[in-house]
Amino acid sequence: MKKFFFIVLLWIISIIIAIIWTFENPEKIEKIKSIFKKNKVVEIETEVKGSKSINSNSFSVFITREMGLKDKTAFVTHPFKEEFDIKKLNIYTQNGFKITNLKSEKLNLSNNFTLERNGGIKTIISINNKKLALISSVNKNCYYASLVEVLTGREILKSKCLPEEPKNNDFNGLGSSNIHNGDEILISLGTPEKHASKNSILAQNDESKFGKILSIQKSELSNKLLNDNHELKVDIFSKGHRVPQGLTKLKGKIFSVEHGPKGGDELNLVERGGNYGWPKVSYGTNYMVDNGGDGTSYSVNHEAKGFKEPLFAFVPSIGISSLNNCPKVLMKYYNKPCLLALSLYGNNLRKGHSIIVFLLNENLNKVISVEKISLENLVLRHFVTNEQNELYEDLNGDIFISADKNGIFRVKFTNFR
Repeated sequence: MKKFFFIVLLWIISIIIAIIWTFENPEKIEKIKSIFKKNKVVEIETEVKGSKSINSNSFSVFITREMGLKDKTAFVTHPFKEEFDIKKLNIYTQNGFKITNLKSEKLNLSNNFTLERNGGIKTIISINNKKLALISSVNKNCYYASLVEVLTGREILKSKCLPEEPKNNDFNGLGSSNIHNGDEILISLGTPEKHASKNSILAQNDESKFGKILSIQKSELSNKLLNDNHELKVDIFSKGHRVPQGLTKLKGKIFSVEHGPKGGDELNLVERGGNYGWPKVSYGTNYMVDNGGDGTSYSVNHEAKGFKEPLFAFVPSIGISSLNNCPKVLMKYYNKPCLLALSLYGNNLRKGHSIIVFLLNENLNKVISVEKISLENLVLRHFVTNEQNELYEDLNGDIFISADKNGIFRVKFTNFR
């Protein structure tokens, strides 16, 4: 009996010590979790699930799960002008795997690649048949962003260390998109934060790469890949962005969607040299005290303070994620410039889990209408595109999207009224 009591007492003491150690060493716990997640093989399910019909204002949306995937995507491509085949998908996951022909392989990334603080691969850039990954990185107590060559793991570009203490960094805010724009590649890079912090002010600092849409000439990237001693030149295309999540190009103009703080998700017409105001202005407010903020609001008058106004701001927010052109079937129906976006969770005031249709005027400088089509509980992350992030449509005009820890879904717009 005494032996049993001693074992139970020892077990209780061990649990108490473990709880105290965990509470006092959150960064070490993050590192352990990061190592575990980086080595966890991606789960794939190939069973096609039945379609679900959802009514929008003017048509129906049929959703079919084509492939199960228990992870978050970083980039998903399919060859253009070919019938959809899940075996032809190239899926990059945030935890550092690539899935091709339904087989997953762990990518060779920098030794500093981390999944701590919601980190991971954020987007994949293609150039000269090579792949570069925008990733979150850590070296001792220095948390930063870097661009690495996938096959070799060498760092092509790295940012300075984030000024905030580790517990206030949130790499969900790093950004997750790139597009090819003529001779340059544009990359979105947010301020890795959940609430206003020392990281926020980097968006107005020209010496920092955070809070910007960056421009890199393709020739510069090519030279860097050939010669590691070449100093890669990076220009600021625009600044004052909090979390520029999606990028696309419509009729030669650049559009971006980004997360606001508590509210204030934005659709922006992004102009070279433009300043979009974060953290000086926002239609959102700072998070409340229980979420690490102070609940204060921001000035909303962008133009009066010399900043670019968003084309549209969601208040409350919807957790907006990817942005692309509308598929041809919607372009034909509306006969207007049309953009399509996805959303993540949203909040209790306005649920996310939606496809958003933006209709614009012919000058592309005004939003005429916004329709939010709820896909129930799907947390929508990426469109399936080509390597330049242009929307893939199959031969029937269907498009494909990824949902966090759920899979790849076919989206069919039909029954137009």
